[in-house]
This record gives sequence, C-alpha cells and structure tokens, in this order.
Amino acid sequence: MIEKFVEKTQFESQDDFRKNFKIKVPENFNFGYDVVDEWARTAPEKKALCWTDDLGNHRDFTFGELKELTDRTASFFESTGIKRGDMVMLILKRRYEFWLSIIALHKLGAVVIPATHLLTKKDITYRANAATIKAIVCVGDSVVTGHVSAALPESPSVETVISVGPEIPDGYLDFHKGLSEAKPFVRPMHPNTNDDISLMYFTSGTTGEPKMVAHDFTYPLGHIATGCFWHNLSEDSLHLTIADTGWGKAVWGKLYGQWIAGATVFVYEHEKFTPTNMLQMIQDYHITSLCAPPTIFRFLIREDLTKYDLSSLKYCTIAGEALNPAVFDTFFKLTGIKLMEGFGQTETTLTVATFPWTEPKPGSMGIPNPQYDVDLLRPDGTKAEDGEQGQIVIRTANGKPLGLFKEYYRDPERTHEAWHDGIYYTGDVAWRDEDGYLWFVGRSDDVIKSSGYRIGPFEVESALMTHPAVVECAITGVPDEIRGQVVKATIVLAREYRDRADETLIKELQNHVKRTTAPYKYPRVIEFVDELPKTISGKIRRVEIREKKS
Repeated sequence: MIEKFVEKTQFESQDDFRKNFKIKVPENFNFGYDVVDEWARTAPEKKALCWTDDLGNHRDFTFGELKELTDRTASFFESTGIKRGDMVMLILKRRYEFWLSIIALHKLGAVVIPATHLLTKKDITYRANAATIKAIVCVGDSVVTGHVSAALPESPSVETVISVGPEIPDGYLDFHKGLSEAKPFVRPMHPNTNDDISLMYFTSGTTGEPKMVAHDFTYPLGHIATGCFWHNLSEDSLHLTIADTGWGKAVWGKLYGQWIAGATVFVYEHEKFTPTNMLQMIQDYHITSLCAPPTIFRFLIREDLTKYDLSSLKYCTIAGEALNPAVFDTFFKLTGIKLMEGFGQTETTLTVATFPWTEPKPGSMGIPNPQYDVDLLRPDGTKAEDGEQGQIVIRTANGKPLGLFKEYYRDPERTHEAWHDGIYYTGDVAWRDEDGYLWFVGRSDDVIKSSGYRIGPFEVESALMTHPAVVECAITGVPDEIRGQVVKATIVLAREYRDRADETLIKELQNHVKRTTAPYKYPRVIEFVDELPKTISGKIRRVEIREKKS
C-alpha cells in the first residue's frame, strides 16, 4: 500500500530520507476509500484490527470485514441525516465502534471530532456550541450518557445521539440495530476535496478554553512518516499504541500510518491502566511494536519484567511528553530495546523523531522529519545557533506542509497569532546540537528566567527523575525579589519514600540535582504532593502549579 503514496520506501540514512522522501497526494484523497477499501480489494483476508478488552472479549477484523461494516455504518449515519461537512463527535473510549465510525464518517465527507469519555456536561456543551455539532456517537454507560444527556438542552445544534451500548437510553439510537437494518451503501459522487475539513480536535490546552484544530482530508498521508518509518512498521507488524481514542495520539498510532503500512492495530479496551495487565497483553498477543508516553514506560520499568515473555517485542517508540534519559537507560537495560522518541503536536503530524537509521541520544527528540522545514528561532525572530535555545517553528513560505493543520476553526485571530508571515510557531522551545538533534526545553511560557539564566523545566525534571524517590515531578518558576524567579519542584514520591518527606529529603534532592546538572538549576523550593494537576489528555498543568501560592 505504501508504494501508492511514496516514491521510495527504504532509506539508509537521515540524509537519504531528507533528500528522497516524497509523498504523492491523490486528488480528492479519502482514507476510507483509498486505503481501507483498497486493502479490502487487494487483501480482504488481511487482519486490520485485533481488539480485546479487560472483560475477556475478543474480536478480529479483516480489511474485507471493515469495508462491509464501515459501509453499513456510513449508510446508517446517512439515514440519520449526517452528510458531507456535518460535525460528529465520537466519545467511544477504545471500543471497536470508533474505527467503524471514523472510517464511515470519512466516507461520507463528514467532520470527525474525537473526544475523551472524561468530558463533563460543561465540556460537551462548550464543544457542541463552538463547533455546531450535529450528532454524538458515544458509549452507553451511565456516566458518559449522563453527561451527554445533561448537555443536550443547552446544545441546540445536536439533532442525533447514538449509543453503541451496552445501555441505549431513551432518545438515543441503537448503533448496532442501525447497522443490522442499514440499506446498501451508495458511495457519494463527491464526498470530499483535499481541502475539506475531515478531522477536528479540541486541544486540551494548559491555559484558556480549548482551541479547535482542524485538519483536511490529506492529513492521514502526513502520518506515513509516523507509522511506516518512525514506528518502523511492516505488513507483519502487530502494533500497540497506548492512547484513548479521544486523544490525537490515537490517530497517530492506532489508525492512519499503521494501516497505510499494512500493519495490524492492536487495541486493548480497559477501564484502568495496570502495568501488569499491559505486559500480559504484550506477552499473550505477541505484540511486535509499542508506542506510549514516558509515564507508561515509567510504570512498566517498575515491574519485574522477567516474569513476562516479551521476546515478540522488537521496536518501541515514545511521545506525548519529553523522555527522561533515566527511563531510556533503564528500559534498555531491562529489554535491550532503545526507545525512539518523537515530537509533534495536535496541529501537526510527526515533526521531529529518532528514525530507525539514526542512533538515539537519550533525552533528545531526534532529527526533523523532512516533511517539515523545521527551524529554531530566537525571541527576536533570528535563527538560533547550535547549542542556543529557540522556539521550534515550521517554515511554510513554500506552502502548507502535508500534515500541518488547516486552521483553528472559527478563530482567525488565534490562527494568525500562531501562524503568520510564512512561519508556524509551535510554542515549544528546544536547542540543537552539532549533529542536528533537537533537545526539548519546555513550552515558551514555561521557561524559567532566574538571575539572567534561562532554565527549561525538562532539564531539571530529567535530573530529578534519576533519583529513586521521584515518581513524577513538575518544574515551575516562582517569583523572587532578588533573582526574578527561582526554580520550584512539585514532586510525587515513590511509596517507600513518603514517610521521609522532610527537610532532609529536600536537601538530598537538591544536592542530587546539583550533581546531575548545572548547579544553578537546582530547585530552591520543593513541594511534595499526592498527584500533579493534569489536563484531560494527561499533560501536566504547570500553569495551575504556578497560580498556587507556595
């Protein structure tokens, strides 16, 4: 399949990749027809999805079955009035109906808005009105349908609510009944153009109301680099990305690039993440490739991995937040597998990564994906030198790169603020070494300015994470009359250290940072907490820590 879209599929070096990686974009590309249905035509018995849950249920889907089921789903949705350009929210956890729904909506030319099941009535109401959502497809449990039902009276644009079960509340259509009664699907003559919006995410920002990030129908092709080259997948791969379908990471790792590569996507639907259960899944199903955020790997390496046969696991990638070198080193020591880091945003596809032909540098994001013209800029807009901190930007003077978002929907002011004069500003700060590797520093508004020094939260967090007492931590700046700001560490302690949360441990941690990194970066203020404040998608809300008085 990949040969349809790229001129070259094998690369020997980053230089080879940079010079020869080219994506061919068909006219009016539609992932449902041009990838899923094409696999169904050429290899109908090829396994596309391996789904299981924590109740012991299991179901495999071939591409042939997916074509039939997504056609039925599209026909059912069409019968409810959903058509090209309509906004449809999916709140489906990791239920297999998510894959049926998103492909069906692509086939209709509708706009998919994935959302997490953690949304409250207020969140749903805001999203429904901000995007003029027409329909909501959700899991049928009392919590989710309770919030959806509570939001409906204040969400006048929502005409249809559909439940995939197990409960079908009054007023909700039954998803599976709709599929069983669906008429034969007739493909629309013109379901979409490449410029139409196909996918939209409400970003779980660390400040303010979430922005609506709109992607066009070519966006899946931007994930060829993600699935085929960063995840290093082939038609024999069984790939697991640990992410809820409400997060952008789900289509990064559980759909687009993976199926273009011809890999089988493994999905484990569970209510609560348990490291031992995830390790059992890897062993029992012979997972070959794993992608997860650093937090997951931190939990995994605290387990006794010798109890599990992980010999099937050949390749691991990591994204979602910066990787602490200590996690890399420990995982490599335990498994012999090097964690290959990647960086991107809801607004982009994979932007910077450690690809198979590059040697990972623990703690580095890797090298820019040649799909994007990535640079680092100083605050005055000039190019940052090697070793100097700068904001990560994407130059767009030659046109919008494949995979970059279309706009912040209905918000031209915010769009222009982030993307103007031929440059998209990511808001993330990094520095580049002499080999071209980028090293994450932090969000531009999280960088601490103390006594003339610019201190990135991540470098201090990385130092702290090498101490056995620290499970999680967040670094912020607090005002100081003399230094402007000083470094504060908010720390979640390992269980065995919780009884030692005193001045002696504080001093021990401060000295540890002084020994591990530049002494001026050590946290002068340390606070121990039970948990860190986080967004719905699991990102640390440093703004909430900063606003709390020490």
